[in-house]
Amino acid sequence: MKIGTRGSKLALIQAQKIVETIKWHHPDLSVELVVIQTSGDWLPSHGETLLSEAEGGKGLFAKEIETALLDGRIDVGVHSLKDVPTFLTKNLTVRHMIEREDSRDAFISLKAHSLDELPAGAVVGTSSMRRKAIMLSRRPDLKIVPLRGNVDTRLKKLKDGQVDATILAAAGLHRMGLENEIASYIEPESMLPAVCQGIIAMEMRTDDTKTGEILDLINHDKTLLVATAERALLAVLDGSCRTPIGSYGQWINAQTMRLRGLVASEDGVNLYPGEETAVIKTIDDAHALGLRVGRVIKEKTPKQYLQVHG
Repeated sequence: MKIGTRGSKLALIQAQKIVETIKWHHPDLSVELVVIQTSGDWLPSHGETLLSEAEGGKGLFAKEIETALLDGRIDVGVHSLKDVPTFLTKNLTVRHMIEREDSRDAFISLKAHSLDELPAGAVVGTSSMRRKAIMLSRRPDLKIVPLRGNVDTRLKKLKDGQVDATILAAAGLHRMGLENEIASYIEPESMLPAVCQGIIAMEMRTDDTKTGEILDLINHDKTLLVATAERALLAVLDGSCRTPIGSYGQWINAQTMRLRGLVASEDGVNLYPGEETAVIKTIDDAHALGLRVGRVIKEKTPKQYLQVHG
């Protein structure tokens, strides 16, 4: 079995985790990692141009991996699910994922313990439209600037004084053993995470039943249900990385999920939230919940904030 992944340190850690999980269930299976350079990988020559301004947006992290799947060069593509486009490429499916890591955002700074403690006019670097909008809704005095690169690159830019603070996904920092870099965690009540933040997912060809059977054994059902709800919400809004959108599905008990979502104006002045709590037993239940919450948010959100698909 060949598993495709991006070549960043975090991507390789995530892909290796999938390899180890598969090997635990199938110790005799030959599993090979195939590193694939993607269009979304940042290079110094790119400067600090936001990924949202590039044609293809976040989907650039998945495009070459999907091509390798369709060509048969790999059997499985490993992704951070938050980087997978809302609408999947024909003949490919994402229906396997391991248990979600911490979904929260993490505040990192050498000058303050939290976003609220930053001095007026402080410079915060982020490549996320969602983080930018929510930060400005709370702290309109802050100067938000683009900050590109992998985790290590962004941390170095922070330490070099390029910005006063940055915000990264807690899950990635945990997986890389960089918890000590975190000044504080930002709870979902203050900043809804990106859709499916903290989830590692596996993409495969729809008709590849053999690979599907292998991945069925390592799939985490509760995470799949949450991801289904969050991605259904995103599909209704048809948001891209140009649209500040957050969503978070949370298990209240064994069968009850609370799903929250949010669309924001880029300047953070206007926020359009929605939420519902429902009993979720099946994929169809989760999908329906996401559609309902998405529609509630879409009804109250001005059309100019949402990108029309196609």
